Amino acid sequence: MRLSEVRRILGAEVLTGEELLEKVEALSVCGADLMSDVLAFTKEQTLLCTGLTNAQVVRTAELIGLCGVVFVRGKRPTEEVVAMAAQRGLPLLSTRYPLYETCGLLYTAGLPGCGDKPSDHGCA
Repeated sequence: MRLSEVRRILGAEVLTGEELLEKVEALSVCGADLMSDVLAFTKEQTLLCTGLTNAQVVRTAELIGLCGVVFVRGKRPTEEVVAMAAQRGLPLLSTRYPLYETCGLLYTAGLPGCGDKPSDHGCA
């Protein structure tokens, strides 16, 4: 699913990476606030949905090769974190939906979770 579609489904605000939304594709979605879980259970091209807004989210995304981050509950990271993501080419979005609903909307629209058919999209 392209990030432009994610934006539409979630009515999300783009914080950085607007020019990438048509190019970047998410193969799965992960909802987590523990970056240790993200490290353990996701692979490249996973879209992370989280309530955390600190720099560790961007560092974790870069380390794994996540395709983007959606901040839930209308949360927004600091300008410093947004600049860090922009420098790394990591799209950041913000949605008003809570974490559960965000993941549910994306799953209903066809984006699998990391536990669905691991052989299809490389998730654990």
